[in-house]
Amino acid sequence: MQRFQLYIDGAFCDGEASFESIDPATGTAWAYMPEAREADVDRAVESAHRALYEGPWPGMTATQRGKLLYKLADLIAANAPRLAELETRDTGKIIRETSAQIAYVAEYYRYYAGIADKIEGAYLPIDKPDMEVWLRREPIGVVAMVVPWNSQLFLSAVKVGPALAAGCTLVLKASEDGPAPLLEFARLVHDAGFPPGVVNIITGFGPSCGATLGRHPKIAHVAFTGGPETARHVVRNSAENLASTSLELGGKSPFIVFADADLESATNAQVSGIFAATGQSCVAGSRLIVERSVKDRFVALLKRKAEAVRIGSPLDMATEVGPLATARQRQHIDALVERSSAMGARIVTGGRVPEGEGFYYPPTILDCDGVDSPSLVEEFFGPVLSIVSFETEEEALRLANDTVYGLASGVFTQNLTRAHRLMKGIRAGVVWVNTYRAVSPIAPFGGFGLSGHGREGGLAAALDYTRTKTVWLRTSDDPIPDPFVMR
Repeated sequence: MQRFQLYIDGAFCDGEASFESIDPATGTAWAYMPEAREADVDRAVESAHRALYEGPWPGMTATQRGKLLYKLADLIAANAPRLAELETRDTGKIIRETSAQIAYVAEYYRYYAGIADKIEGAYLPIDKPDMEVWLRREPIGVVAMVVPWNSQLFLSAVKVGPALAAGCTLVLKASEDGPAPLLEFARLVHDAGFPPGVVNIITGFGPSCGATLGRHPKIAHVAFTGGPETARHVVRNSAENLASTSLELGGKSPFIVFADADLESATNAQVSGIFAATGQSCVAGSRLIVERSVKDRFVALLKRKAEAVRIGSPLDMATEVGPLATARQRQHIDALVERSSAMGARIVTGGRVPEGEGFYYPPTILDCDGVDSPSLVEEFFGPVLSIVSFETEEEALRLANDTVYGLASGVFTQNLTRAHRLMKGIRAGVVWVNTYRAVSPIAPFGGFGLSGHGREGGLAAALDYTRTKTVWLRTSDDPIPDPFVMR
């Protein structure tokens, strides 16, 4: 079996222990992963803290940092096939998606490479005639980054890119459920020429690795992507070191279809929104809210497309839905479908664990009209769609906002004024109109409510990894007046 290593202080090393990583397509171990524990975490943070203040990194110009990011982007693009194969092998995400997504990840690093020397301070027109005052933007410090197993190269790029552009150093913790692509990514960081300690990449388990990292006294900021319950632990840990946090969490995103929409296009978007990536996406459009007059027609279209989805090996470019990442995840989904069915939700298609090896689960549609179904409330993180219908625009908006989450949403209508009303009324960080699941490094991304706080992407993300320093310069040569009066 393959064996991977941690990356700490510019060197590859074993962890205090190791563990087997499971191939979701077969349910068998395929690689040994290094397990970082308390001592490894401490070495990584100390390395990042040293690199922040000593050595070549703090002396580099912003333009030089940007050039390193450009080089990293080129290496990612050149090595995308290898990274895609590793992500597919370790997480079960289909190769046709990992190949396209990782190739696009390079664009995020190019975007932040260009931003590195565009992070500006400010001159303040201060109200004192003998003073000049400036604001400087400086790196916030050592950043702890924690990402899940789904889309991990993308979810790390929206953290690593802006943090390095701002001049921070970092420790990136890959999920223990599928860390191979990020541990391999460390080799590209090394080859790009980043000074030792600037980027450290580890993996391990919650109590001995993640919690230790988040509460380390030399961590200034924690950037986390995951579920709300783990996020609560992250926030509690930050009370130990008073680190700031940014949290990109889950969702129960509404997908609203009006009768005047292009139903064929909306159907394809809904398939993309819930069945692509085997539904293992924080922005999954898992609640279909469809106008009653077209519900039967729309559901029939969806059913036909769901049953035509090609399920198979994630390494086969023809496969459209692969396995779930873990057996634990499949058990959660199956139990939630069973509870929802017991509460009255009607299974339109799917809903049964298939026989055979691997952690597969079929595209599933639940009709929840008139039913108080848990599937409308709880996040599956899998290929399960719940449907309700509406009569009026006001009812559609009420249903869309009937959630503790607020990450993404979709609106399908040809009525421009209605689209604008829904854009304003939906309580979510992202509103897609007549499209779904589109991203760009230029556009900020993040949610409301239990979907977290902070934004990733765009210039704002880079600024979040800085803090301002106010500099006062007295320009008068006269002696300072009464020292007991504040100027």
